[in-house]
Amino acid sequence: MTGLFISELERTFKRRKTAAVLAVYAGLLAFIWFFLFRMGGTSFFDADHDVKIDSLNSAPLFLRELSFVITFIIIPMFVADSFNGEYTSGAFRMVLIRPHHRVKLFFVKWAVQCLLVFLILCITWVVGTCVGKLAMPHVNETTFLGGHTLGTLGALLYSLKFYGICFCIFIAIISIASIMSVLMPNSILSYVATIGALIGSVYVSDKLSFFFSVTDSVFHELSSSNSEFLVNLLFPILIISLIINLFVWKKKEWVG
Repeated sequence: MTGLFISELERTFKRRKTAAVLAVYAGLLAFIWFFLFRMGGTSFFDADHDVKIDSLNSAPLFLRELSFVITFIIIPMFVADSFNGEYTSGAFRMVLIRPHHRVKLFFVKWAVQCLLVFLILCITWVVGTCVGKLAMPHVNETTFLGGHTLGTLGALLYSLKFYGICFCIFIAIISIASIMSVLMPNSILSYVATIGALIGSVYVSDKLSFFFSVTDSVFHELSSSNSEFLVNLLFPILIISLIINLFVWKKKEWVG
């Protein structure tokens, strides 16, 4: 299992597209830093609530500016390359000729994609926190959506919880993208199908709007005192999508 994981990591980071996307994301981090600073340090919790960025609230607001890129560009592109690109190029057949169980191969690929997103979020959190400490007004307490005023420790815990919930949503998006990538005949259609599924979820139910506006939804969830968003909605979606993934993965004729 460890050997499979390392092998998948090596294949992922050897792709030119992976390096190019990560380089572009690094450029976006720098641009957002400059843009927010030049704009006077103003951001938004959602379309109706603006907020001044300070030393304590910068990390969540930094992710808000970049979550769209992660949701609609990075995840669909990386997953399509991993689950579909290797199949259409024939590279995945070389992996399948070895005596590896298909379920292990799936979870290795899925775990590597989750790890990539986790690393991206860690980098974003570090940069966002540093920007707040170095370039934004220093404060001893800050107020988040819903009127929650928090001190230094409370703001740190809020930030970590915010990133944690966003990560759970991104994992669900990875799972949905992997289903589309296995079903579609090529990477481009996989990417388009994933985008269509995320946008279409908004029309299925308003409760699924977090797929379209990740951070805005998380700000609202954290402002609610009795939210059971993770237990009642996100985790069931994740479990169901993984079950569908395993079923489709086993039935797929990879070497035909």
